[in-house]
This record gives sequence, structure tokens and C-alpha cells, in this order.
Amino acid sequence: MEMIALKATVREPSAKPRALRRNRQVPCIVYGHDVKSLAVCCDEKELHKVFAKAGESTLVELDVAGKKIPVLFKDIAFEPVSSREVHADFYAVNLKEEIETLVPVKFEGEAPAIKELGGIFVVTNEHVTVRCLPTDLPHELVADVSTLAEFHSSVTVKDLKIPKGVKIMDEEDTMLATVQEPRKEEEITPAPTAEAVPAEGAAPAEGAPAAEGAAPAAAPAAAAESKGKK
Repeated sequence: MEMIALKATVREPSAKPRALRRNRQVPCIVYGHDVKSLAVCCDEKELHKVFAKAGESTLVELDVAGKKIPVLFKDIAFEPVSSREVHADFYAVNLKEEIETLVPVKFEGEAPAIKELGGIFVVTNEHVTVRCLPTDLPHELVADVSTLAEFHSSVTVKDLKIPKGVKIMDEEDTMLATVQEPRKEEEITPAPTAEAVPAEGAAPAEGAPAAEGAAPAAAPAAAAESKGKK
């Protein structure tokens, strides 16, 4: 595999990370094979371009003052608002020794369960762990989803196209993606309106039936008695 070139300069102990970033330099650390801990910095624009192309699964040839070091991006930090790279860790590898690392899965093809049945494509694992020599490390592994013809059918590790020299460390039945049934809109049934019950002793509203067991309303008062009996 051809490595992607990236230049780096040794970082002076007195150099402050904040000052480096103002000058569009990204502070980095290199460690791993034959490297205990080496503080370097990279041009922000160049590092951005290389990381976009390499990710964490492609070898990078780091040139530090003329010394070529094969490395992998091990970790990278971003500024929350601008998403600019603010720090990177490089892991130096021995090209003659196998390594274990994560490799992204790329889904290709068209799933009939999505096109014809309106299913929802759900990714359950975006990466798998592989073991191989650094020079055999694939940038990504391809999974064909054209076999997903029914709801709940899935693509697993055993369906991956694995290149020579690469061993997948995950179990073969590890699910990578599946198709779920589309969600149905739930019918909203309005709650029944409770009938108002008059307070104890109160007369019901005009035209409303009296509450069960309630005493009937008093009849209209009789006409006033005539004054005195003749």
C-alpha cells in the first residue's frame, strides 16, 4: 500500500500550543515503534488534507526532519465551534509486525427492502477490528446490501469482502446493518369528556338530567297566601 506523505517539524519545548495554533500549526505527539514520545507540529492545512484522505486506517509517512516514520492517526481533536484540528496523536508502526486496528465499513448496492418495501436502513456497526501487517491494511471494507430483500434481514461480518492477508477479529455473526419496517403513525383517540356532576345540594343546569340518586329539585313556591282569611 502506498503511504500518504505528511511533513512535521520537531516542537520546541518552549512552544505553547495556543501560539502554534494562532500560526496555523497543529501540535502533535508521535509514539509507538522505536518512538517513546516525540513532540512535533504540522501545518494545519496539510494535516487536514491528509486526515481527510487517510482517516485512521491508512498509513501515513511522517517526515520529521528528513526521517520517515510510518504512522497511523491514532486520535485527533477538533475545536468544537470551527471543527479545526487542534491536536493529533500518531502511532508509529513496525511494517514487519501485525497490528490490530479499526477499519470503517462501506455499504454498497441497493436494498430491495428499502426500494420496494419502504424499509429503513439501520447501521449497527460502522467499523470492524482487523489484524494484519500495516502494508496490508485496507482503507475500508465493503459490504453489499443488495441481499436485503425483506424486513429484518441483515448484513453481518461474514458478508464482508476481505482482502488477502487481513483477518477480521469480530465474530462472523456480528450484525453490521439491517432493514426495519417503517414506523406507522399512531392514531390519536381523543379522551372521553367527563360529564360535569353538580355539587352536593346544587340544582343541575337547566335542561340537564338530575344526577342518579339525587333528590328532585323543589317545585316552584306556591303563591303567597292571601292576607287574612275572610
